[in-house]
Amino acid sequence: MTAMQREKAADPGAPAADPDLVRVGQRSYAGVRTRVLEVGPRKSKRGVTRLVLLHGYCDSADTWRPALSELAEAGFSAIAVDLPGFGEAEPLNSGAMLPQLDRFVDALLAEQARFGKVILAGNSLGGTMSLRAAYSSRHPIAGVISVAAPGFADTWLVRAVGRYPLPLRLAASLPLPVPGFLVRTIAGYVVPRLLYADRAIAEAEHVGRFTSLFPDYRSATTRLDQARHLVEELAEAYEGLDRIQIPLLVVACGKDRLVSAASGRRLHSLVPQSRLVVRDDWGHCPQLDDPAGLAELFAYFAAGVTHKRKSRVRVATTLDAAAG
Repeated sequence: MTAMQREKAADPGAPAADPDLVRVGQRSYAGVRTRVLEVGPRKSKRGVTRLVLLHGYCDSADTWRPALSELAEAGFSAIAVDLPGFGEAEPLNSGAMLPQLDRFVDALLAEQARFGKVILAGNSLGGTMSLRAAYSSRHPIAGVISVAAPGFADTWLVRAVGRYPLPLRLAASLPLPVPGFLVRTIAGYVVPRLLYADRAIAEAEHVGRFTSLFPDYRSATTRLDQARHLVEELAEAYEGLDRIQIPLLVVACGKDRLVSAASGRRLHSLVPQSRLVVRDDWGHCPQLDDPAGLAELFAYFAAGVTHKRKSRVRVATTLDAAAG
């Protein structure tokens, strides 16, 4: 149990994080209009640490709302965005996805670097984009946090999507499409089991955000086909890992049913100077399982890479304790 969790447990009557702390707006990056969720100072301030949060495939910036509120109450400045093709962002163009997302993230970093020292953190696909920015971005990044990034040692489910496309094509060619209500029912059943460590704590609001992406049979097959292409791209997504020179925190989740904890260990081994935290009680989206705990981990890492060496020693000890 984290310190934040202990405090909340000690005072069950304490109010939840204030959702009004999160500001919502619209901006454009690399020609893509998107929605941003933001907390902290509205204007740039020298020396401020700026957390930039990227979501995963078929998700949106809303996945970070609880963690953003936690970070705001802790005094941090942070922003989460809808990646192109997801949430309220404009759609992706045809062709490879990762280069388009690279351009978007690079433009986002160009803006955010004006606010202070940038810590880039991403979950799942967002973790992939954070890693790619760590060795290719033209703009300064103080540190990177990769949470459950795919492509290193994934589960059988992710591998099946990429290697065995025939079932998807057969399903898409059925003469009688599956009724929309059945597609939504199946999605509502599957989503909590894939994304949470414990499906019993899944909140209807967050589950509904995912299932809304599958309103009917056609949209479901389109998303699955897009996922197949993404898995194919992941085979060559990390060719520059040996060029990472900035601090990297790798977060692996023991109850992740999409990206195994072995994937995080593999990434850690490929970037020797990285730090690894394995949380056996977290699922694929720890920002949904334990937003307070994840926000606390982000805060410790940010303090370690943006303050003097003495602080880094304390943070390293804390991360080692979390990993244990």
